[in-house]
Amino acid sequence: MFNIEEELKKLPNKPGVYIMHDKKDTIIYVGKAISLKKRVTQYFRKNNKTQRIQNMVSLIDHFEYIVCDNEAEALVLECNLIKKNMPKFNVLLKDDKTYPYIKINTKADYPDAYITRKILNDGARYFGPYPNSGAAREMIDFIKSKFKIRQCKNFKYKDRACLNYHIKKCSAPCMNYISKEEYNNQIKQIISILEGKTDSVKKELEKKMDQASKNMEYEKAAEIRDQISAVERISQRQKVSNISENDIDVIGIYRDEYEICIEIFYIRSSKMIDREHYFLKGLNDEEDKQIISDFIKQYYVGKSFLPNKIMIKEDIEDRELIELWLTQMAERKVEIKVPQKGEKLKLVEMAENNAEITLKNKKKSNQHIIVDMKEALKLDRLPRRIECFDISNISGTYMVAGMCVMIDGVIKKNLSRKFRIKTVVSQDDPKCMEEVVKRRLKHSINNKDNGFGSLPDVIFADGGITQIRAIIEGIKNVENATNEKLDIRVFGMIKSDKHRTKALIDENRKEVEISEELFNLITQFQDTVHDTAIGYHKFLRDKSMTKSALDDINGIGTTKKALLLKKFGSVQKIKEADIEEIMKVKGINQELARKIKYELSNN
Repeated sequence: MFNIEEELKKLPNKPGVYIMHDKKDTIIYVGKAISLKKRVTQYFRKNNKTQRIQNMVSLIDHFEYIVCDNEAEALVLECNLIKKNMPKFNVLLKDDKTYPYIKINTKADYPDAYITRKILNDGARYFGPYPNSGAAREMIDFIKSKFKIRQCKNFKYKDRACLNYHIKKCSAPCMNYISKEEYNNQIKQIISILEGKTDSVKKELEKKMDQASKNMEYEKAAEIRDQISAVERISQRQKVSNISENDIDVIGIYRDEYEICIEIFYIRSSKMIDREHYFLKGLNDEEDKQIISDFIKQYYVGKSFLPNKIMIKEDIEDRELIELWLTQMAERKVEIKVPQKGEKLKLVEMAENNAEITLKNKKKSNQHIIVDMKEALKLDRLPRRIECFDISNISGTYMVAGMCVMIDGVIKKNLSRKFRIKTVVSQDDPKCMEEVVKRRLKHSINNKDNGFGSLPDVIFADGGITQIRAIIEGIKNVENATNEKLDIRVFGMIKSDKHRTKALIDENRKEVEISEELFNLITQFQDTVHDTAIGYHKFLRDKSMTKSALDDINGIGTTKKALLLKKFGSVQKIKEADIEEIMKVKGINQELARKIKYELSNN
């Protein structure tokens, strides 16, 4: 048995990473320390800990640690362990995106431009990152609509021009309708635009337009005029300020009593190319600078592109250490700056103002939805948490239930839960519903720290009055068993003959009048819980079928089973296949193929 007090005495006075586990051996927190002994011991002594850390400490069953040579090494290990394990009490950015870049393969005879998420050492030019594919796609669309570079992925000479040439979207280099020199001049203009050098592109285009006009090539002059207008629009949209550095990320933070919004501006070549925001909860008693420090470590770990500078509103404790870590990753200097005046300070303030607006707009949107829901359902309080249940089975076999959660008008798929029915032995959906609701409610009443969270304000059933009555009966049973008074309203989601959401009804079978917006939300809610339940049912059914059909055949292990299912798609198709077809699977000879056919045919 792990004795925390005894283990604290064994901690070394060296830098490293400590890992906290709960009773289920789940990692709940990862941290770094200059001195493992001092830092870890602090958690178990009476001092001014935040509420979040107090909650974390109450769940610690045991801990482990890894000694490092220095604090910088510990920082790298800490970031990687957090990213890998996603401990619930660390600041988590549930974001594993690879950002899109625009690639121009300048080594090709006739280069093209396209979106990629991989940076290779292939001599091509990469521009970005663009924080979302929409921004990158918009730029690609602009390039291909205003510059007639090739649209095809693989360039080769042809006997005739493709449709893109005839609709004036390509200059047809495959037909030698444009010289290599002229084509590459277009590519240079595109690169200049992506680098933010729109003034030089504009001047060159103006010269070409004047020359075309003098030569009375009026159609060509009009095309160039449209290019100039488009370049001007791009330039105006990108312009930010007089800041001269090439690559800067600006981080702003805003918080209310429940939630935090972090806004990032991406500035490349003195122009803002995009922005992004993150919402964080459960950090109300943490200081802004600690949140920013944790955010930076989580956000930039493993990133393929790092800016030259990161600008924030106030200094952070580990700034020099984090700068060293970022510099090592980027293989060039990366700085974290706290501007005090001028344009840079204004930019940080702008990021903070936008974080405030983003968070308030989110609250307004969600508040609007739950206020509408409260009025439509005639509730006494706002329905902050709504849960929905659905039962799935086939003739009473593999009976399961799905539960989905909506919080403040937002469906939270990560809070979905799945149940195997335990007490009902025959096909009786209402009894199954009653069992699941009782189990779910008892989870929150008997164990406040369980993964189900707080009790729901409202429960929706995927079904009609029979399901509603089953849930109400389940609530009453829980009240009697726990002596708790539960104020939970119940409604049913009715589907049409075409299995589409038709209406919402109350316990008196009365249809609830709801707006189109609420109807669409409830439809999405019903589809989500249905997918959860049916998906779990199929998983158990397929697992059972696969096990009974293949796992009992002597000579078929995990690898061969996977290869068989990959080739044929299902056990039934393996059963229908010829022995010669089965023998084509790696590792299966004629004798084993015959055995598989015999076993499946007699199963």
